[in-house]
Amino acid sequence: IMLHSTLALSLLLIAVTSNLAMAIKKEKRAPQTLSRGWGDEITWVQTYEEGLYQAKKSNKPLMVIHHLEDCQYCQALKKAFAENEEIQEMAQNNFVMLNLMHETTDKNLSPDGQYVPRIMFVDPSLTVRADITGRYSNRLYTYEPQDIAFLIENMKKALRLIQTEL
Repeated sequence: IMLHSTLALSLLLIAVTSNLAMAIKKEKRAPQTLSRGWGDEITWVQTYEEGLYQAKKSNKPLMVIHHLEDCQYCQALKKAFAENEEIQEMAQNNFVMLNLMHETTDKNLSPDGQYVPRIMFVDPSLTVRADITGRYSNRLYTYEPQDIAFLIENMKKALRLIQTEL
């Protein structure tokens, strides 16, 4: 009996330590650099071209976030974006995601100027959706942290458009 309980105890210890080791390992995993803080669970594409290819292939809309590291508005939006579960889940499951810190050669992605932060949607037919805009008339594709609910609505709109148009 003594031997049996010692064995059981050591097996329990082994199980606990290996779980702990796995938890520590998981915690120490370096965040995926492509996320740049917008959401480490999201699969990000590296380039606009790759985003277009994936959108067409997967029949999901491409969401392009233009931002800069030293822009306080971008940082504030990024924090709200990363902390919102609904956005993170939609971004992870229903969109091809790209965040860019430089401009693309596609002029359609800057229809009203090259400002940040700016979020635009491209549908799987590779059409930039100039009709999905934020709430500011001077910068049509900008969102502020308090506009997260509006951004969620626009993400849903982008998904609806695909179902009805394509």
